[in-house]
Amino acid sequence: MWKDFKEFLAQGNVMDLAVAVVIGGAFGKIVTSLVEDLLMPIIALLTSGINFTQMVYFNGYVTIAYGHFIQSIVDFIIIAFFVFLAVRLIKNMRNKQESEPAAPPAPTEAELLTEIRDLLKSK
Repeated sequence: MWKDFKEFLAQGNVMDLAVAVVIGGAFGKIVTSLVEDLLMPIIALLTSGINFTQMVYFNGYVTIAYGHFIQSIVDFIIIAFFVFLAVRLIKNMRNKQESEPAAPPAPTEAELLTEIRDLLKSK
């Protein structure tokens, strides 16, 4: 059973998935920083100083922090946009590779010898 498990982990798909999860986590942190540190302050400047992270609703015992929700939506939209661009880029690269004509197959040794024989006969 241990051997089967090690073979399963060594498969390319599992390793690719693990790498994607790690890179995705790091990418999420980058996008969160982009939104919190760059975009939201610019939006605050454009909206006369509104800080979305401080937007809360108090109702007695309940505090609803809808500003964080707005910021999470902006994070999601940015991540989705960059994933869309990456998928589109990969799709275009694959289409370009498929549309390029394949090189004609190299002639075999027998075909070359036949061609040489025919050339010699014609002289």
